[in-house]
Amino acid sequence: MIIFQQRLFSGFLLTHQTCFIALLACGLLQAAENRQDSGNDSLSQTPSDPPNIVFIMTDDQGYWDTGVAGNPDIETPSMDRIASEGLQLQRYYAAPVCAPTRAGIMTGRHYLRTGLYNTRFGGDTMGIGEVTIAQLLKQAGYRTGLFGKWHLGKYPGYQPQDRGFDEFFGHYHGHIERYEFPDQLHHNGTPVKTRGYVSELFTDAARDFIDVTHRAGKPFFCALMFNAPHSPWVLDTSHYGQPEGDQTLTKYLDKGLPIREARIYSLIDRVDQNIGRLLQHLDNLGVADNTLVVFTSDNGGVSKHWKGGMNGNKASTYEGGVRAPCFVRWPNRIDPGQVSMALTSHIDWLPTFCEVAGVEPPADRPIDGKSLVHLMSQNPSDSHHDYVYHTWDRYSPNPDRRWGISDGRWKLMCVVGNEVVATEKNWRLFDLKNDPEEKKNLREQQPQTVNRLRSAFTKWFHDVTQDIEYRPIRIPISTDGNFETELSPSWATWQGDHIQYTFDGYDWDTIDSWKESGESATWRLEIERAGNYKIQLSYGCSPQHAGGILSLRAGEHRLAHQVQATSTSEQFAIFEAGSIWLDAGEQELTASVAESVPTELMRLNSITLTPIETP
Repeated sequence: MIIFQQRLFSGFLLTHQTCFIALLACGLLQAAENRQDSGNDSLSQTPSDPPNIVFIMTDDQGYWDTGVAGNPDIETPSMDRIASEGLQLQRYYAAPVCAPTRAGIMTGRHYLRTGLYNTRFGGDTMGIGEVTIAQLLKQAGYRTGLFGKWHLGKYPGYQPQDRGFDEFFGHYHGHIERYEFPDQLHHNGTPVKTRGYVSELFTDAARDFIDVTHRAGKPFFCALMFNAPHSPWVLDTSHYGQPEGDQTLTKYLDKGLPIREARIYSLIDRVDQNIGRLLQHLDNLGVADNTLVVFTSDNGGVSKHWKGGMNGNKASTYEGGVRAPCFVRWPNRIDPGQVSMALTSHIDWLPTFCEVAGVEPPADRPIDGKSLVHLMSQNPSDSHHDYVYHTWDRYSPNPDRRWGISDGRWKLMCVVGNEVVATEKNWRLFDLKNDPEEKKNLREQQPQTVNRLRSAFTKWFHDVTQDIEYRPIRIPISTDGNFETELSPSWATWQGDHIQYTFDGYDWDTIDSWKESGESATWRLEIERAGNYKIQLSYGCSPQHAGGILSLRAGEHRLAHQVQATSTSEQFAIFEAGSIWLDAGEQELTASVAESVPTELMRLNSITLTPIETP
């Protein structure tokens, strides 16, 4: 067991070791013995044997959700091992929510530059012109794989295998509903059936990828993107697996955690076990010494049982919403037990990985991140960023409602809802050195600091949003082979007095309540080539509501479908509606009520287009 003690250092929670016993001592000695003579050389020198890179990220795990952070109840020995055997970035910042962080990691750019602005409604798609770290590492001879959550685009051209990854096994959405026998997963663009628990599935796929790549004699970039501990907080539920899930849950309930918190801790515990399996696999292959391992999370935490005195959670710009755990291990290059208090960011990984792999970042666009190599090269006390910036507004990026900026000591921020007109009176200034819990607003006492930080933030915001239109992309419709394209309700715009959108787990969302003629939903499409397309509708309709007419229109072409009953409005079935001609280029497909009904036309779950004829 490794014992850690919490103390305040320069106003921040800083963990340090109080004793070196058994496991830690062995780990340090072994790391020292394994370190090559070249280990003190600059990391920027490209080694003769390029380093492997394993990037591990969890979903919604807070800065405080590890043992090494001082959490007295959670059990994370594998995460703690990475921290003790390498470098802890104590002031590491992510975006307030997941998709923005993932865009920043992949591109080295603030997410607003990439056109991404949301986690749903089509705004969670990274611009097609962005260059990813996977594409760059492939140029350096790496084989690349991503296993787990992507959340940067679900349509062809925007999927991981289209963005530089040789292998992808995971899901496109912000979360999935089933953790046991998950049914929303894809392999290189193809829906697949799976068996087992999701954290094991992703880890197994990552280990297999590493095996194959190692046998081929190539360096690997393996991104293991766990979907846990994002809600729903589900442990094993299968006939054979439930006892294991119950055992982990019971362990945390017995510690006195409420059921919500026990579930979150159990999911993190389960991830930690799988990280341990992956680390052991690197050891077994004999590649651990020359493998750079990063562990982090994609935003602030959702747990509330123990927060180490931090304020805020996921989606806020308080420290608890934007600080994330981040540990880096590379036995050949990084001395164990290092701690850095420099301001670091999720956008730093692309330039870091480029430097250690010997490939240049793109020179034709701003790269906001800065390589972390100097912090890994025996200089963890170096400074890094002058400021870190935070902003998040789901529907329209703006510099006024949910934002923050920090220079390390001073932090200026504002958190108000859409219903509030944000003014300077809503701003809050915190001295993080003396008030790490962000409780005392010093805005009126420090006007010069307020002006300096606000000026820096607005300059940054206008730079990263300049000339960018924030709206969903046009959905690409391909005519290659027999490719099907599913139009999701969340990507539509709708109009009418009664029509409404119901979100429930991405793949189960619907357009509901439309009943009067003219009420409609419209999708923006980009048609590769003109042709006829088969139309399939997925919807539910209560038997007493059936019989209405749905009209589909694209330009001058129309198609009508008489709505049929399902057993209940919440049971979706697939219905063949016929075919419609779609002209090449930019098109709008509109579904509307053609004949009014007394209550509800249908609950539309999706429209699927399949090419059946091309000229």
